Amino acid sequence: MKNQALKSALKDSLDKVLDHAVGKPGGVPGVVAMITDCEGNIYEGAAGVRELGKETPMTTDTVCALFSTTKAITGTALMQLVEEGKVRLDDPVKKYVPEISEIKVVEGFDSDGQPKLREPRTDITINMLMLHTAGFGYDFFSNEDRRYREARDIPSILTSTFDSIKNVLLFEPGERWNYGVNIDWVGKVVEAVRGKRLSEVMTEHIFAPLDMTDIRFTLTPSMMERRATIHNRAQDGSITPLPDLMLPQSPEMDMGGHGLYASIGEYMKFIRMILNDGAGVLEPETVAQMSQNGLGALRSGGWISSDPSLANDGEFYPGVEKSWAYTFQVNEDPTPTGRPAGQLMWAGLANLFYWIDRENGIGGLFASQILPFHDPASYLGFIELESAVYHTLRRLGADRRQKVQIDG
Repeated sequence: MKNQALKSALKDSLDKVLDHAVGKPGGVPGVVAMITDCEGNIYEGAAGVRELGKETPMTTDTVCALFSTTKAITGTALMQLVEEGKVRLDDPVKKYVPEISEIKVVEGFDSDGQPKLREPRTDITINMLMLHTAGFGYDFFSNEDRRYREARDIPSILTSTFDSIKNVLLFEPGERWNYGVNIDWVGKVVEAVRGKRLSEVMTEHIFAPLDMTDIRFTLTPSMMERRATIHNRAQDGSITPLPDLMLPQSPEMDMGGHGLYASIGEYMKFIRMILNDGAGVLEPETVAQMSQNGLGALRSGGWISSDPSLANDGEFYPGVEKSWAYTFQVNEDPTPTGRPAGQLMWAGLANLFYWIDRENGIGGLFASQILPFHDPASYLGFIELESAVYHTLRRLGADRRQKVQIDG
């Protein structure tokens, strides 16, 4: 398939998707989206504005808070240590980060609202953290976690502090899948083994090899100038810009679960690395391991919000069986958008969504900057984007069972 034919078809289709995501009633303030194959970006687009009430447009070099799309990069830093024989996935985390031994299991609350705690019977392993089975949660997805934080005066994870992830276990380690602060603890393991801050480790071992320069925990002046404002959508649908809402700069802790800022083109380089079986960052066998269900018979699923200002209730592709890998969600069934079974995706709190289709050699990212999570306009925009990509590939005769190779 010729380069220009596919690029032209995607531009015609996807520009309309982005314009609709912004222009429809209740649309998002602004969006950046990109699609890549194994060789490079085959679509780059932006629509809307960086902040409602101002005229600065969203552009392809706009900087966004990545939130949980940070997790896969931290997981990559950990898997490099596994390759080097410096850690094992079945190692107890306390071997590297002793503070995790202080975390207890909550078994309810007494009449005064104080948590009833017990010691876990099982050591938390690195594998459990990578798969979100250690027992941790997020306060905006768990009323128990929220109550515990309030009772013990534990700061929000948005403070970017080590204390913010010293919350509580919601169940016995290994018992089930539950999304939470696990990958922040993985970042602490990486720091302990490397003897450096996570930002330094990522720069040396991931960003430099992939020529990712416009991505940081602490924004450069140029990145600050291009930063998109996070917005809030109220229950009545009204949207308010929150220009002062951003993660602490020069943070106490580099949050491996949610702390990075980047322009979207930088994240596409990371997606291409996964598409290309590691591309000098990981071994092909490691990427294959990172792309497979690690939960066994357990499954990942949806979520129920305990803080409507940060998240709506939701689930990606309801009815599609989903598992978890290191550290992506895996759709075990084909998705309605056209993605084959066994591929990868995840998202970020401010309504960023990406997918990586290793079978077809294609991936994409839809990035908005609005809360709460699972914003209807943003999520539907992502679904329309992914659907349009696969529709275009089918229309142009691309066989989804073969890698989409673009002639340069």
